[in-house]
Amino acid sequence: MTRQRSRRRFLQAAGALATASAGPLLLPARLRGAQAPSNRVNLAFIGTGRQAMGLNIPEFIVVPGVQVVAVCDADSWRMGQAKALVEAHYARQSTAGTYVGCATHRDFRELLARTDIDAVMISTPDHWHVPMALAALRAGKDVALEKPITRYIGDGRRLVDLVAARQRVFRVDSEFRSLERFHRAVELVRNGRIGTLHTIRVSSPKEEFPQEAAVEAQAPPELDYPMWLGPAEHVPYMQKRVHNPRDLKGRPGWFRSTLFADGMLTNWGAHLIDICQWANGTERTGPLEVTATGKFHDDPVWNVLETFDARFRFANGVELFYTMDQPRIRFEGDQGWLQVHYATSAAHPEFLEASSPAILRAQLGPGDVRFPLRSERLDFIDAVKSRGQTMEDAEVGQRTISICHLAHIGIKRQGATLQWDPVKERFPVDAAANALLTGPALRAPWTLE
Repeated sequence: MTRQRSRRRFLQAAGALATASAGPLLLPARLRGAQAPSNRVNLAFIGTGRQAMGLNIPEFIVVPGVQVVAVCDADSWRMGQAKALVEAHYARQSTAGTYVGCATHRDFRELLARTDIDAVMISTPDHWHVPMALAALRAGKDVALEKPITRYIGDGRRLVDLVAARQRVFRVDSEFRSLERFHRAVELVRNGRIGTLHTIRVSSPKEEFPQEAAVEAQAPPELDYPMWLGPAEHVPYMQKRVHNPRDLKGRPGWFRSTLFADGMLTNWGAHLIDICQWANGTERTGPLEVTATGKFHDDPVWNVLETFDARFRFANGVELFYTMDQPRIRFEGDQGWLQVHYATSAAHPEFLEASSPAILRAQLGPGDVRFPLRSERLDFIDAVKSRGQTMEDAEVGQRTISICHLAHIGIKRQGATLQWDPVKERFPVDAAANALLTGPALRAPWTLE
């Protein structure tokens, strides 16, 4: 995914934190001293692949008050690259010009056992997201979790409940609420500048399936393949299933395998559907009905959806249509429409358009709904310090990704129109659909208990 924000824009977008807390979160006694989060947040990274090295570490490390103290990965080469990146950054800030102080861990459980770590950023393949996040919460850590935060609706509810029970700070690591045009579109829709919203049309990018041989082989020596697999089904190593050795730029193969992920439906849906939910005012609930069709790619390894077409109906009468094309969202109201495009290349830049120029020129007044525009990184770190809520907390993340999972279930139910109870998070009359709310049993010892 092309990121359009420079480092400067990232910091400028941060602004001041306006804490919106539903109640104080518990602060362990060990965090109330000189090294309390109000003074410094000791942050660790679990997963140091393309996303972590290209975005997460470089953007978190420049947030004031953050000290990156450890990195963890099943791939020792990637972990070494992360350690070097962190220590080079702090060396540039040191009068001596050197710095050694970023620890490495091959096993995330060792990292979580450390009492000097306040928060973790989890940037692993999708099948690890929930098991690692639950373990981190039980260890008393605040959690920023790469999207999609879950692969199953039932696992997401378990995650939300544990965040609340342990009173930890949680944030979905998605930047779209911090992108100016998406933020602007949401404020215009929420304040009635296109009239009463009735339809949302959203599309993710199309999945690519390049030619690559499915060859079983020995895992490269730097990769602890059993640890990389973790709770997933034990299958022989092949590069096509994992990632290219010693490569931090190419798109990993696991994105396209349903053993580990769910493709564009959830990968981009976690970004785009969140904005739809935010604009619709339904970010803490869900639809009443879903109908979805799609086609899974015909390949024994890369078998995620290559096409999909989903429709959702909400209690407020709004209909949401989700398909594959270019990444964009169109909001249609009874007085006009507004469409925001995400930049994927120079040929497809980011821009906002509307049925009337007056919609784009509209100014918000004193009585209008406004949302803070700030960086997702500072949003998380400031919530860790203040013990407040983040802009995209566990409940919001659960409701967003649940819509993507509902589409997946609808496809597996062969396009049947399914009724959904967003309060109970169950299908009232479809036992076969309810069976798809949870996934297969995880391999020991990586259970969710």
